[in-house]
Amino acid sequence: MKKKISVIFILPDLETGGAERIVTTIANHLSRDRFEPKILLLRKKGGYLSFLKDDVEIIDINTERIRHSLKPILSQIYRRKPDIVFSGFGEVNAYLSMFIKLFPKTKFVARETNVVSQHVTRKEIKFFYNFYNSYEKIIAQSDDMMKDLIDNFGIKKKKIVKINNPVDFDFIEEKLKISEKPESFKYNYKNVVAIGNLSARKGFDNLLKVFSRLKNEKILLHILGDGQDKEVLHQMKEMLGLEHVIFHGRQENPYQFLKYADLFILSSRYEGFPNVLLEAGACGTYSLANNCPGGINEIIQNTVNGEVGDIENYDEFAQKIISLLQHSYDRDSIKNSIKSRFSKNIILDKYEKVLHDLVSG
Repeated sequence: MKKKISVIFILPDLETGGAERIVTTIANHLSRDRFEPKILLLRKKGGYLSFLKDDVEIIDINTERIRHSLKPILSQIYRRKPDIVFSGFGEVNAYLSMFIKLFPKTKFVARETNVVSQHVTRKEIKFFYNFYNSYEKIIAQSDDMMKDLIDNFGIKKKKIVKINNPVDFDFIEEKLKISEKPESFKYNYKNVVAIGNLSARKGFDNLLKVFSRLKNEKILLHILGDGQDKEVLHQMKEMLGLEHVIFHGRQENPYQFLKYADLFILSSRYEGFPNVLLEAGACGTYSLANNCPGGINEIIQNTVNGEVGDIENYDEFAQKIISLLQHSYDRDSIKNSIKSRFSKNIILDKYEKVLHDLVSG
């Protein structure tokens, strides 16, 4: 019998974020005839633990800080001698890149999570990108990310494989079945939804400025998410007198908001490859996205599933919202636009191929 390919995926934890979702989905999906997946976590916690199949071993090194995790990570790799190490989180990728040469028999893969030059500000992390060519393969989620790695970090083009993020339609359909209209959606108002971590990167400050131009319209803005800028954004809402903006915090089922939304808005300053934009489309909701780096133009098919605008031109963006809310959209066409390009099976087969080719190539 042919030996199975052992893969160790590395993540800080399995909290409900984009990188965690993708790695959980890949580990669950890999063919058990060919692969033996394990997930090494810095700390064993997070909402995706319950989604992980029982046969995926979890290695918990129980470390709070990423930089303290290097020694235990390296000793696990040394002890277990996996065929492939798949690092799925920017900062871990960076630190790990320096030590790849210590393990000549193991193939190392990094999945980059952001447009690095926009995201990484600390000089010491940027320094580690000098070693990034040590990775056998680097997975970029979008053309923007790929170009950034080549132009700004000198990564060899042949090292990079572009694989977009997958959308789990089965999971979303199940959630949509049990989704009722949120009580906060007023009957004779248009309901606009935005979702994301309340941090500068997500651009909610710009979105509030846009909505200060829409005070007299019958439009409610529902913002889902939590994060470090929560207080600042709440103060800004008060200061601008935005009674039609509601902060809902993190929601167990964001899909009920997307299902009944008249429009979804992505206000980010930059992205990796935004899952939330994919998921809005998977719920059949039309989107308006800020034209920022990170694959937006690969997801949005103009006037089919959404449109793109410049959020920092507040007046124009506000007018665009009014104009888009005057139309109704074909929800099935929106769903199909996402499904035909980003459905789970299409994308996960690409991941499986990369991992398989590494060992057999």
